[in-house]
Amino acid sequence: MTHLLAQSAEIVTTVLTVAGMGYFVAAMVAALAFLAAQRAPLSVFAPGVSILKSLKGIDPGMIDAFRSHCRQTYAGEYELLFGVSTLSDPAVSAVKQLKQEFPARSIQLIECPARLGTNGKVSVLAQLANHARYSFLLINDSDITVSPRYLERVMAHFASPPSHPDIAAKPQAPVGLVTAPYRGRAHGTLPSRLEALGIATDFQAGMLLSRMIEGGLRYGLGSTLAISREALDKIGGLAPLADHLADDYEMGARVAQAGFRVALSAEVVETAIPAYGWSGFIDHQLRWARTVRDARPWGYAGLVFTHGLGWALLNVLASGLSPLSLWLLGLSFLLRLALAIMVGAQVLGDRQVLPSLWLLPLRDLVAMGVWVAGFAGNTIVWRGEQFELKGGRLKSVD
Repeated sequence: MTHLLAQSAEIVTTVLTVAGMGYFVAAMVAALAFLAAQRAPLSVFAPGVSILKSLKGIDPGMIDAFRSHCRQTYAGEYELLFGVSTLSDPAVSAVKQLKQEFPARSIQLIECPARLGTNGKVSVLAQLANHARYSFLLINDSDITVSPRYLERVMAHFASPPSHPDIAAKPQAPVGLVTAPYRGRAHGTLPSRLEALGIATDFQAGMLLSRMIEGGLRYGLGSTLAISREALDKIGGLAPLADHLADDYEMGARVAQAGFRVALSAEVVETAIPAYGWSGFIDHQLRWARTVRDARPWGYAGLVFTHGLGWALLNVLASGLSPLSLWLLGLSFLLRLALAIMVGAQVLGDRQVLPSLWLLPLRDLVAMGVWVAGFAGNTIVWRGEQFELKGGRLKSVD
């Protein structure tokens, strides 16, 4: 019986290792397709944009992230609207400092006290939207740092595609939402470095592959959610998202369901990763995992094939260091490195990736454990509070 179990474990881990290598290759193909699309010329389109930011407390690098939004070379007009649930929030001082540094910019600080649902961030954003002057809104997190051409490159996707009278073609659906890939900037601790490495070499790779397989994105990323008023009105505004944890995912899904396209910009932004301890890191990783499982249950189950390096390591143990298992481990590791370098360093331009490649085996084993733990319940920890996540909605746990 023991021999049969050991043999079964060896066969299963061998199959999953080979499948994992197939995933690595497919993700690299998706990355190459995205790199090719990056070279396409952008349309010239610079409508007025209202940038909405919901704030709570001080995040690492927040004021520098704000400054990057004030240094845009954008040809059109734009405004920055910062919302807080109370004017006693520590983030208020950062906004006041920003207004002093950039007096020529249109910057408003708005108190948004109404609680429209469990998700306080969306509650603030829904109230901010009522103050926005322009027909395009752009939402991103408080710690997102952008390049001077950020608005130019993101908003270009809303331009109508050029018409060719000589070519009969099926008209494309209009772009309703534009999102953007992102990299993480680690701050000091090992868990912070592991999370940044995972974003650059795993999460973004999976996003690019899903885009290729599904023929486009059907969700948004919180790093950038630029949306037209037309699309926002069609999905009922922001208030219906106020009980959803994955509001970025849900917004993109609803925009796609309403008949609009979700575009992925070639513009890469940067998010600051807190200097986590292990407890905070695991809470955050589990929140991500259970959010994905809740939003895309079959997609989450399919992540079994993304843990190729972890399965290769387990296969070595299950096979008793057989020559085949060692060969599979070596090949899996080489493909994993190639994917990490292509997506992390080449697509995202993340300078932390190459010095952190030696952490990949540890990062992948931790990620595999988190993936398994993601099946074990619906409870998440968010901003120090416990919630139950079901059907995308949050419910406080007393």
